[in-house]
Amino acid sequence: MTISITLLAYIIDKLFGEFSFIKHPVIFMGDFIKYFENKFYKDSILRGSILTLSLLIIIIFIVYPLTFLPWYIQAILASTGIASHMLYNSVQDIIKNPLNIKYLVSRDTKDLSSSDINKAAIETYGENFSDGVIAPLFYLLLFGLVGLFVYKGVNTLDSMVGYRTKKYENFGKFSAKLDDVLNYIPSRITAFLIAILMHSKSAFNNIFKYGHLHESPNAGYPISAIAGVCDISLGGDTVYNKVLKPKPYFGNGIKTISSNHILKALSFQKRFDIFLIFILLTLIIF
Repeated sequence: MTISITLLAYIIDKLFGEFSFIKHPVIFMGDFIKYFENKFYKDSILRGSILTLSLLIIIIFIVYPLTFLPWYIQAILASTGIASHMLYNSVQDIIKNPLNIKYLVSRDTKDLSSSDINKAAIETYGENFSDGVIAPLFYLLLFGLVGLFVYKGVNTLDSMVGYRTKKYENFGKFSAKLDDVLNYIPSRITAFLIAILMHSKSAFNNIFKYGHLHESPNAGYPISAIAGVCDISLGGDTVYNKVLKPKPYFGNGIKTISSNHILKALSFQKRFDIFLIFILLTLIIF
């Protein structure tokens, strides 16, 4: 039944994306994180660990009873944890509205060139396809609705407090490390799916040559793979909060990146859709 839930959830997300008439579950998670931080923040790994465990316990307490609902209702709920539709549209939108890149990345965007904007969009697509599509599907298939939303909880924590800044270095350490662990397998699955489905030898080479260079133990793999597909170099020195941060390059292709490269990266989406639906239907039938 979990496979049927996953298939229907993915199709619902592809057709409808986020439901505008309901508050997204991630927003509820974010509200709790903000509340806890405002009330109980302390520059302490222990205090950050309590935040993480508290949120996950609440998620399990709320979501587990929902697993007794009919499978198609669970699929509707599960679709809110998959971001395929939103990710594709957000990255595609950068071609027509490049200034919207500020909503997709944490780097400084004011002085980015057209090439830098296109590069940031492709990096976002590669990294977030792992975090927003493959990982949720992975944990939904393995552990059902509870697994999906536990993952989303950890990922939300990482996006809000998992920064290596003075304020969050200790407070967000536990959630950041847990996010690294949960994304270890999905990030590599994403990279190899990109290489396989796009029939790209360069993507395979990049995975092994550049994937491990990222400061994140996971982000470099899908970014390297998508760079190989597009025959471009991603990464490189980037400005965050007006400070230039040295970063390695991922790939040895051209460094002047156009909107056509965004389209090339996005072309992976259709192949993945066909692949996933075929695999899940086959498992259901047989």
